Amino acid sequence: MACTVNYEQNYPFPQVFLVDGGGGPQHSAQPPSLVPCWSFPPSQERVRSRGKSKGCMGVSPGLALLVLFLFLLVFAALGFQAFKIVKIENQLRDGSGEVSEHVAEVKVPQKQIGLDNYGFNGQDESKRAAAHVIGRIEKSEFRETLRWDSKIGQAFTSGAVAYLTADGALQVNETGIYHIYSRVELIFKHCSLTSSFDHTVFVRRTGHAPPLTLMKAHRAGFCPQQPRYSWTTENYLGSVQRLNKYDRVYVNVSHPIYLSHSHYGNFFGLYKI
Repeated sequence: MACTVNYEQNYPFPQVFLVDGGGGPQHSAQPPSLVPCWSFPPSQERVRSRGKSKGCMGVSPGLALLVLFLFLLVFAALGFQAFKIVKIENQLRDGSGEVSEHVAEVKVPQKQIGLDNYGFNGQDESKRAAAHVIGRIEKSEFRETLRWDSKIGQAFTSGAVAYLTADGALQVNETGIYHIYSRVELIFKHCSLTSSFDHTVFVRRTGHAPPLTLMKAHRAGFCPQQPRYSWTTENYLGSVQRLNKYDRVYVNVSHPIYLSHSHYGNFFGLYKI
């Protein structure tokens, strides 16, 4: 009995089919029926094509391209950052090849940083309008308007500021905005609950008869509960003021006889901003 089988012509192996067990004719009224046949696994060509579709190491080509694209993005970002760093380093280098102190892109004007906040704008030190004078130790004459030493220790005058020895003033020879400060230190030998003193900074101005008070402090209640003991106290004044050309600035203390004999405990100064 024959079996009709559909098969691929290119399959390299012979097809297998089954027939009835006897070699003679069958004595049956029914016509012989075909015996079921089975086909073999797909051909080698179909297996190869399926293997190729999976890509390298079982990874699909689409996924491989996506991973490669992500790697390219990472390397591009790193390269861009390296380029920016090199660019900034080149901007930081001056003519001598040394790295400058300030970034060129965020350079701040000198008058806004460091000592320039106090008016030192990079000009020559000898031309700066500034002065700092320290306490002068008096032995016989005690004036309310204090006198100072302008050439001892750290005391100095420079630029458009002069110290007037005759009356203890700092005279400014240039109109502008100035920071003015003063500190006094007093020792009360018989301090009591009623002990007090005044500390004043004032200016005498051309064309203005009475002096103009710039700063003033009144100190009281600084003695301990037990009276008749020595007690040291101090006061500091400081502010920004507009001064005109030829203005003379002074310091007054209500009890100069109590001033401590310390050059650096008592001082007075100003500088142009």
